[in-house]
Amino acid sequence: MNLENLETYWDKAMTVVIERGPKILLAIIVLLIGLRLIKYTVKVITRSFESKNLDPTLRPFIKNLIGWGLKILLFVSVAGMVGIGNTSFVAIIGAAGLAIGFALQGSLANFAGGVLILIFKPFKVGDLIEAQGHLGVVEEIEIFVTKMLTPDNRLVIIPNGALSNDSLKNLTAKEQIRVDLTIGIGYKEDIKLARVLLMEVMNSHAKVLQDPAPTVSLAELGDSAINLAVRPWCDPNAYWDVHFDILEQSKEALDKAGISIPFPQRDVHLFQHSV
Repeated sequence: MNLENLETYWDKAMTVVIERGPKILLAIIVLLIGLRLIKYTVKVITRSFESKNLDPTLRPFIKNLIGWGLKILLFVSVAGMVGIGNTSFVAIIGAAGLAIGFALQGSLANFAGGVLILIFKPFKVGDLIEAQGHLGVVEEIEIFVTKMLTPDNRLVIIPNGALSNDSLKNLTAKEQIRVDLTIGIGYKEDIKLARVLLMEVMNSHAKVLQDPAPTVSLAELGDSAINLAVRPWCDPNAYWDVHFDILEQSKEALDKAGISIPFPQRDVHLFQHSV
């Protein structure tokens, strides 16, 4: 490349800088100011959600949707300022969207799942649900994923596509939930006395509801024990408290009354054969 060519390229570059430089600089300034304004606007809108008592389930979704919508409008405007026509920009977005759509089919399915969850509301923030092999309280429903907190304080993130296309249990959908416990007693023990003791344990617990009333029924004649179905009802938020308390207090009440809770055992008979 000779000196004349370098001078030609340099002149062309300087011409572009002189002609487009102010527009590019102005576009950068508008972009920076616009991003700050969008951030501030989203904060104001988020605060208004609290004052209007908007459903907590919808807040993060609407917040993200408004934020991304405003950013797209800003980018289109900035592109027009530097000389990129809207028609060309839309064509670029369309082509990029098609390519991204094929590459991110799973993410699009999660987005659609998030929309379905927000429309049909199989659960909401604060509900205790069991889904995809996890049990926990829903903390946040985002565009692509749902976050839930397990009883052992672990954060589980589940894709919305899986949640919307598979079965799940909403343990908080109703005002009461039944705690299913099984307690075994020995075959020689008094079933009626055991039932009375277990009913006293449930009736004396502050978090066990009386309507529906708790029940104790003979569930099974097992290999090593008579299994009793102990069924207290409670508020969904008190599920684990009732579950653990009733188990512990039932063991204490049966021990105090001398009623044994057997463990699996086998009788082994030895035969001696003479040779």
